[in-house]
Amino acid sequence: MKIPNNVVWFEILLYLSLTLDALSVAFQDRTGSGDLLGPMILEAGLILLLAYFVHLAAQKRKNWPRWVLTALLVLSVFSLLPVLAENGIEIDSGIELVSCVLTAVGLYCSYTGDAQGWFNA
Repeated sequence: MKIPNNVVWFEILLYLSLTLDALSVAFQDRTGSGDLLGPMILEAGLILLLAYFVHLAAQKRKNWPRWVLTALLVLSVFSLLPVLAENGIEIDSGIELVSCVLTAVGLYCSYTGDAQGWFNA
């Protein structure tokens, strides 16, 4: 069966967003912190888990990963707002902002148009 266009856009935009998240990890300000390896491994593992969720939703037609990704987007926006209010837009927060926008547009595509009947409950 052919994958609907909105699902293809969902997959592309979310993978692009996760790529930006990986870039954001590289640009994070880590001055003053002692151990760098642990948090970076944790963040990389989380990015891989989210990529698996995108795969489950787009290719395996699972519905629950979309809801998990939507909930995580809401949490990301709520955690980004205080950073933007305090520091303004810096490189890492700017990348995170673009990532959130890409995720929001991708998730919108997954809930609308020809994608509506694609996902199994």
